[in-house]
Amino acid sequence: MAQVLEFKLPDLGEGLTEAEIVRWLVEVGDVVAIDQPVVEVETAKAMVEVPCPYGGVVTARFGEEGAELPVGAPLLTVAVGTEPGTGQPASGAPSGAGAAEEAESSGNVLVGYGTGAPAARRRRIRPAPVAAVPVAVPAPVPAVSPVSAPVDGAHQTRGPVAVVSPLVRKLARQHGLDLHQVVGSGRDGLILRTDVESAIRAADEKVSAVAAPVARPVSASAGERIPLRGVRGAVADKLARSRREIPEATCWVDADATELMAARAAMNGAGSAAAPKVSVLALLARICTAALARFPDLNSTVDTEAREIVRLPEVHLGFAAQTERGLMVPVVRDAHSRNVESIGAEIARLTEAARAGKLTPAQLTGGTFTLNNYGVFGVDGSTPIINHPEAAMLGVGRIVPKPWVHQGELAVRQVVQLSLTFDHRVCDGGTSAGFLRYVADCVEQPAVLLRTL
Repeated sequence: MAQVLEFKLPDLGEGLTEAEIVRWLVEVGDVVAIDQPVVEVETAKAMVEVPCPYGGVVTARFGEEGAELPVGAPLLTVAVGTEPGTGQPASGAPSGAGAAEEAESSGNVLVGYGTGAPAARRRRIRPAPVAAVPVAVPAPVPAVSPVSAPVDGAHQTRGPVAVVSPLVRKLARQHGLDLHQVVGSGRDGLILRTDVESAIRAADEKVSAVAAPVARPVSASAGERIPLRGVRGAVADKLARSRREIPEATCWVDADATELMAARAAMNGAGSAAAPKVSVLALLARICTAALARFPDLNSTVDTEAREIVRLPEVHLGFAAQTERGLMVPVVRDAHSRNVESIGAEIARLTEAARAGKLTPAQLTGGTFTLNNYGVFGVDGSTPIINHPEAAMLGVGRIVPKPWVHQGELAVRQVVQLSLTFDHRVCDGGTSAGFLRYVADCVEQPAVLLRTL
């Protein structure tokens, strides 16, 4: 008889405790191979495809598209170990006690994938296609929207709170919410972020009703409601935290980018027709790494608990990339050790992955400094919010022809506005101005960069 195994939402790493089902890649009755992607989920970090470690026939799916599931919740069940058309165990397939542990699986135990069975008990068996599996197929379980509300009564038992995520605890603490009064909708009563947010909304509505009992009610259909969850919710939380915690300031300068554009044209003209073209963003990224080597205070973070500024030895350069799912900040690792061509190739690779929704959590975290090219939107300047917990961000406006005094004469030059938003705790105006002036000098005279390499 076939073994029906349950595949649960795995730990996707980075401290994530829940994920939203974006798209099912298989239907009930489909034959799946070992490690075949079966569902696409969105976490607070990225969109990922989750592979199933078992090979066989999908007998049930749990959760509709758009539903949020906690880590450890069932995703689907798979019938394994039958010969095609016979319903009998496949040759070498396990049976009896312990069969579920020894059923065919990839044995992959990386975070986010595979089984948790002991290595000695796992073995990989080639899956046989299943034509007719004599297994009762349970109906898919519909997703249930979590509903949470404060629990009334002063005699609530104050035992341990079933909550894992530190972010959930902090959110509750910031809003003065007692987690003992929140009903968890996750597995085994686990309190999710949506539960806390629902409780906060309920409390706010109660306060509003008391403060303004004669206010005219607003129809629920008066406007479109867009949930702040997944990547959008994570970005909102990070920006709000940055604005609360970081005393930021911005300085800016106009620079003549004519020579930089000429140097770029010369670099692209010197290479073969098939060689990748050098982008303006890659040149600015290389200038950033040189400037950070001269002004390391801006490649740092603040440890608020220890009251220390932590200078970071490597430059992991984030850059803003606009996608259909919103603004993302992929990170070029070890940018300080790369040349212009290497930085440009990595920027192109990460941008393509971002627009395809294939960035991993690791590719979106760990940045130490961010380069924001908002000039692609046709604007000259901006005062962006620092990407917490970084200490600074360089903004680049559009490069446009403008009247400019060059060598004592009025001329039309390619002009760009550069801005630096920085954490005033890590440096003063002298350091930030020195950084920005060095960047502007490299833009105006690229030979300045060559002299300092």
